[in-house]
Amino acid sequence: MGELRQIAIYGKGGIGKSTTAQNLTAGLAELGKQVMVVGCDPKADSTRLLLGGLAQRTVLDTLREEGEEVDLASILKTGYRGIRCVESGGPEPGVGCAGRGIITSIGLLERLGAYTSDLDYVFYDVLGDVVCGGFAMPIREGKAKEIYIVASGEMMALYAANNIAKGIQKYAKKGGVRIGGIICNSRNVDREIDLLRAFAQELGTQLIYYIPRDNIVQRAEIRKQTVIEYKADAAQAEEYRNLAKAIQNNTHFTIPTPMSQERLEEILVEFGLMDLNDDYRI
Repeated sequence: MGELRQIAIYGKGGIGKSTTAQNLTAGLAELGKQVMVVGCDPKADSTRLLLGGLAQRTVLDTLREEGEEVDLASILKTGYRGIRCVESGGPEPGVGCAGRGIITSIGLLERLGAYTSDLDYVFYDVLGDVVCGGFAMPIREGKAKEIYIVASGEMMALYAANNIAKGIQKYAKKGGVRIGGIICNSRNVDREIDLLRAFAQELGTQLIYYIPRDNIVQRAEIRKQTVIEYKADAAQAEEYRNLAKAIQNNTHFTIPTPMSQERLEEILVEFGLMDLNDDYRI
């Protein structure tokens, strides 16, 4: 068995990050890999497709209801092809920092012995357009050494990806975390693949995979399944398998070089996502 690879998946809300992460881990499990997914989103939907929609009790809810004496079985459920699923959860609405759940969860998983020697991968599915507070925890504390950003050829997705790269750069200089690439979850934008390649190159990383848009993803989600489980012979299932292989075989890890606002806007203008005459600022 090789060394445990701990991977954080970041991306702006609504980009399809959790769906991509779950389909990717299904592909790795199909390859015989032992995988754990730690949902780091207060919505607690990072493992739904792997568990067939089972509304898993979050770590924070379990601690609130049972106190500190919890066992691993009460917070870790086994899903598709043996993938181990944990949801950190969030605070009660309006109380405390949403990122606290991640810090609590990872500490508890370590204490309860969840990081077993047979694991090949741990994925942290992290909410956020920026890397701050508790949401930086998987990389700040040196848990996740590899990061992938899910993006598309839309302006706001690229702004978010550049912001995430700024956070990664900060922690990479202090520790061992590196970016492994951009995963494009296609929105069928004009020249999308060329744009994402140019964007990744500017960041000093690679477009590791381009996932084409296919409505089968939504059909599988309605049935609370990954595409690989829902229709194993579908072309889109093969795309996710290829993404899994691309991650497995990746050796290109770098400290990102985020762009200035001006440089990012130049690229957006070049690819027709922004008009120079627009007084558009974020």
